[in-house]
Amino acid sequence: MSVAPDGLALLDALPDAAWLVELAGLRVSAANAAAGRLFGCAPAGLVGRAADALVASPEDRAYWAAAAAGEPGELHSDTVLALDGEAAAAAPDPSPATPAAPARADGAGADGPHAPPVPRVLHASRSIRLVAAVGDGCAHALVVVRDRSDEQRMDEERELRLGELQATLESTIDGLLVTDLDGRIRSFNRRFAQMWALPASLLEQRDDGAIDNWLGRHLPDDEAYRRRVVALRAAPLVSASDRLELADGRVFERVTRPLWRSGRPQGRVWSFRDLSEQIAARQRIESLERADALTGLPNRRSLGELVEAAARTLGRGGAGFALMVVDLDRFRHVNDSLGHDVGDRVLQDCATRIGGCLRAGDVLARIGGDQFAVLLAPADAEAAETTARRVLNVVAQPCSVAGAEFTLTCSIGIALAPAHGRSADELMRHAEDAVRAVKAGGRAGVRLHQLRAADDRRADLRLEHAMRQALVSGRFRLQYQPQLRLADGVVIGAEALLRWRDPELGEVPPQRFIPVAEESGFIVPIGDWVLAQAVRQAVLWHQRGLAVPIAVNVSALQFQQPHFVERVASVLAVAGLPAGLLELELTESILLHDAEEALARLCALARIGVRLAIDDFGTGYSSLVYLKRFPIDKLKIDRSFVRGLPDDASDAGIVQAILQMARALGKRVIAEGVETEAQRQFLQAAGCEEFQGWLYAPALDPLSLEQRLADAAPERCAPPRMRLVSG
Repeated sequence: MSVAPDGLALLDALPDAAWLVELAGLRVSAANAAAGRLFGCAPAGLVGRAADALVASPEDRAYWAAAAAGEPGELHSDTVLALDGEAAAAAPDPSPATPAAPARADGAGADGPHAPPVPRVLHASRSIRLVAAVGDGCAHALVVVRDRSDEQRMDEERELRLGELQATLESTIDGLLVTDLDGRIRSFNRRFAQMWALPASLLEQRDDGAIDNWLGRHLPDDEAYRRRVVALRAAPLVSASDRLELADGRVFERVTRPLWRSGRPQGRVWSFRDLSEQIAARQRIESLERADALTGLPNRRSLGELVEAAARTLGRGGAGFALMVVDLDRFRHVNDSLGHDVGDRVLQDCATRIGGCLRAGDVLARIGGDQFAVLLAPADAEAAETTARRVLNVVAQPCSVAGAEFTLTCSIGIALAPAHGRSADELMRHAEDAVRAVKAGGRAGVRLHQLRAADDRRADLRLEHAMRQALVSGRFRLQYQPQLRLADGVVIGAEALLRWRDPELGEVPPQRFIPVAEESGFIVPIGDWVLAQAVRQAVLWHQRGLAVPIAVNVSALQFQQPHFVERVASVLAVAGLPAGLLELELTESILLHDAEEALARLCALARIGVRLAIDDFGTGYSSLVYLKRFPIDKLKIDRSFVRGLPDDASDAGIVQAILQMARALGKRVIAEGVETEAQRQFLQAAGCEEFQGWLYAPALDPLSLEQRLADAAPERCAPPRMRLVSG
């Protein structure tokens, strides 16, 4: 039966591949252009083909078998179709995953003249329905095939991406929760359920209210938690981050951001991260930084902060306090004769004994190998001396450790605030001065710091006047102590040291006039002079082919001057010295006063290119936090810790700790005051990079140092005979 022209027009109007099958013979009676494109031939080439030959899926074959038996119906499904092999041989395959074999001119497949055509697999939506002819009942079936290959690929890609996303979300350490704008739970990952220990029953029920109540019960302040959640729900565009402290002691970081779709907020994503271990680790690190590892007492840094805090109360009318330094007498003999293990037990025992003499509010700290300090607040001179006598008595009680019996004594120095000072540095210095006075007088006693007499103050006035005259008259001079690399003995720099010879006073040692200069403020013009002279000398050496970096000491007062950075830059620019050949040595006290201002100045100096070092490291109250933040290149181990090397276990331990810390912070280390080969060998074995001291040379005048450098230049010998790297 032929198809009417209007029927053919309707067929061609269909956007999808369509053809009519005459039920009487189950043959194609008409096909539209889309069907021809699907099979890669003209529509007329499909006419007369068997109905079950074009689309050969089992489902289609079963349908046409039923139609042949007189039981045609309808068929609608999404399926994978295997197109007729003969037609597929000429049809372009839209699926890159299943390429069709190319046809040859003789009609043979690519595998030879007898190879069968390769069928093409098509993801499609296919429907078959009966079409009634006018007056003839159902004479045709209309087959419509819509190609879903692109949709299928998109679905598969979407499923793949969803799978990847789900795997990513499940692998994160964060617990994730997604809610809609009304707070209803849309999804969450397993980590979220684990962090909140959600029961399986709640997870299965997906009861929003029950889950919300469960979260609230884990928090000490359920109401505050709910108010916060309600406030965030009321502001769908707000992102927020806060911390939740759970009732069991855990701490979660909660971050929430809007969930957007089509440019509009659709809900919220909540992220929870367990910070408990991180916080605990940080607390352990801070505890180690602030406590003595052997005794568990506060260390020097922690004590310094407590003293500074007590000093601040003085300005608010607080009571005075005392700082007491307890130094065990001849403790080295215990280590040398009984060993360090016994020595450590003795130190722990002494800490217990001293602690038993103190009041509840007093603070006992260990500030050195065999040194303790006590902050007595409040206390006057009488109370401090009474406590010191009790400490003398308990320390002097016989000791019995590891079968050995012996008696220890101690020397105690006391400084009072505000009478002897207000800062931790000042009070500690005065208390240690008092301890040294006790030891010089025979040990095993107590001494209160004594203010200088009037004649001492008059002497300082005369000294200050003489200094001012010396600067004007050019009586100051600089000497330079070489700095060497421990690994090979190469001279890598020199420290500029100030010297003064007065016509009346003779040679005045720096330890005599520098404190007076600092107290009077005259240290600032002196420091400017030293900086200019050292830079000028470095330029002369540089012009002669000796690139010798010069280290210059900078006082705290000089560093705090408003235009200090500009002054350094100007001196370098006028002299024409490369900034990398100047190293400024700063005291630790610079880092404690107005840390942010100090950081800004140090960063400005670093940008110029100047090297920065911390002088006399370990004698002040440096903060590891500051050292980590500040652009410091080098730490200088104070000579007081080098003096006892390698025999003094305390000095050895302190030096090794400084080196270990410096390596962790990425800082270089130089040791000063190296006078013996044993000291040098210990420092080299411990990993120290540089040293200076009398082992190689004292401070030399410029000509002598230049001559020594020139003589050493051609030599290649082992330390302590050193050689020079010239520019």
